[in-house]
Amino acid sequence: MKVDKLVEIIGADFYTGVPDSQLKALCNYLMATYGIDPKHHIIAANEGNCTALAAGYHLATGKVPVVYMQNSGEGNIINPVASLLNDKVYAIPVLFIVGWRGEPGIHDEPQHIYQGEVTVKLLEDMGIETFIIGKDTTNDEVAAAMEGFKKAFAEGRDAAFVIRKGALTDAPKVEYRNDNAMIREEIIQHIVKASGEDPIVSTTGKASRELFETRVANGQSHKYDFLTVGSMGHSSSIALGVALNKPGQRIWCVDGDGAVLMHMGAMALVGANKPENLVHVVINNGAHETVGGMPTVAGGIDLVAIAKACGYPNAVSVDSFEALDRELEAAKARNALSLIEVKCSIGARDDLGRPTTTALENKQNFMAYLETL
Repeated sequence: MKVDKLVEIIGADFYTGVPDSQLKALCNYLMATYGIDPKHHIIAANEGNCTALAAGYHLATGKVPVVYMQNSGEGNIINPVASLLNDKVYAIPVLFIVGWRGEPGIHDEPQHIYQGEVTVKLLEDMGIETFIIGKDTTNDEVAAAMEGFKKAFAEGRDAAFVIRKGALTDAPKVEYRNDNAMIREEIIQHIVKASGEDPIVSTTGKASRELFETRVANGQSHKYDFLTVGSMGHSSSIALGVALNKPGQRIWCVDGDGAVLMHMGAMALVGANKPENLVHVVINNGAHETVGGMPTVAGGIDLVAIAKACGYPNAVSVDSFEALDRELEAAKARNALSLIEVKCSIGARDDLGRPTTTALENKQNFMAYLETL
């Protein structure tokens, strides 16, 4: 169905969410219509954050807000749905719009397979009334579902539209860009050169894909890298776990701004433990680029100051390859926890591939390599 028709049927005036490629039509519609507007549209740090923000909107206005997200974000909403929104607690009505990655029978990446299998069940187990929208779903069917949802909302219950691949159409074109010059894939190439045979833990999305292809282009083994293809926001914690248990080996974490924002408490944990063998590189393009390019708030915050406040003894920001190379070498030489923020442009090459090894193979090869260190 056309995305503007879905928005018309819903009839809400406040949306908050975390962008998803399956919901790109909706995300672009909201950006084209509202941009980032505290009265109508806010892109939040994680899905639980969205849910609580939506609850605050309802408390202040009495209206029903909309939270949009990829189904991978269901884990982040379980606590606020169960202990805040639920009709046995505060009875706060929210409409969720959930992109259905990994739908059974539809080919998708490994991190989406199990999440896709349990997507609808999780919603139903949380007491969220659900309606699935596909390519052939009619406007009348969606309107009828929305009328049913309104009854649930009146009783303080929640509801969800689950969006199948390709179900939303006619998105407006929105260009996402910034003024940074450095290209992420080239940044990763410089990190790979500096890191040598040190293990790397990389974040979800295009960064891990570009790391994999960099190894291919260099004729190098993939055993050095743990590609965090799912679990957005947790790469630095994985890297911390490895670094604490391999104290004699330098460990690198290649992170992204959206991932850092999603679970920023991880930086406090890293800073509190201060592993001397960890180098945390945050590639910051101020965007959720892997799912379409919608903005994050990281373009307007001071990640270096945050890192230092969290206890990182060394934190710098760079915006040139000369400065990047200098800081990578300095981090290698000092044997102390370091953070390097790299200001990055938005964009990737159109023919960017995906890892050709399975997630299980990646884990086994990485663990086997760690055993030799």
